[in-house]
Amino acid sequence: MNEWYHYVLLIGVGFSAGFINTIAGGGSLLSLPALIFLGLPPTVANGTNRVAVVIQTALATAGFRSKKVSTAPFNIYLGVSALFGAIIGSMIAVDIKGETFNTILGVVMLVVVLIIVFKPELKITNLEERLVGRYLWIGCFVFFFFGIYGGFINAGIGFVIILFLHFFNHMSLVRSNATKVVVVCMYSLSALFVFVLNDKVNWVLGLILAIGNGSGAWLASRVSVDKGDGFIKKILVIAVLLMALKLLLPNFY
Repeated sequence: MNEWYHYVLLIGVGFSAGFINTIAGGGSLLSLPALIFLGLPPTVANGTNRVAVVIQTALATAGFRSKKVSTAPFNIYLGVSALFGAIIGSMIAVDIKGETFNTILGVVMLVVVLIIVFKPELKITNLEERLVGRYLWIGCFVFFFFGIYGGFINAGIGFVIILFLHFFNHMSLVRSNATKVVVVCMYSLSALFVFVLNDKVNWVLGLILAIGNGSGAWLASRVSVDKGDGFIKKILVIAVLLMALKLLLPNFY
């Protein structure tokens, strides 16, 4: 039985995770350990986190649309492809041992930090977006595999999606984020369905976490449009520092 202040803490963690997830990525590297800390088995924590991610990305999508930022139907095509991949990934995740999951999560955190630290400089360009033809087909192919990873663990995938959309499709960081939240929402729904079928979701903690995630996502989706790409770059750096602290100081949170 969790104490009342655990729920308050979970909302706070969710707010931070939702904000970071929407603007950059890696928020699940905060929420997953928090759920495990509250006593959930790793696989249940993984499934429970999807409740918050679905609500977070749905509200973030609404926030971007309220600011007239949408990449439809491009984002839908990518989302459908990722959705099928997520079914495969989540089916693998529900059967994995807890110790193995914790080890994989730790490795993922390290890899994500390395990707962000050594990634190419994200620059604002005037290049024309590439959203049709072979760029669309290649994108759908790549996002199928993004979906497999997203269905399996999801943590840190936002960074990779942003990098791909920015460099391959020549999308601004704001439009990359708007695309990302739609895609993640779509594949997270299919992953959540698999976790629910396998009884790997704690709905109480998932919905409490979602309060924070959703609030953070709504704020981030609107702030990121107002502040622009430069603001997103600063949040990327902050997110990297948070993950580095967790890697170096396991009891940091």
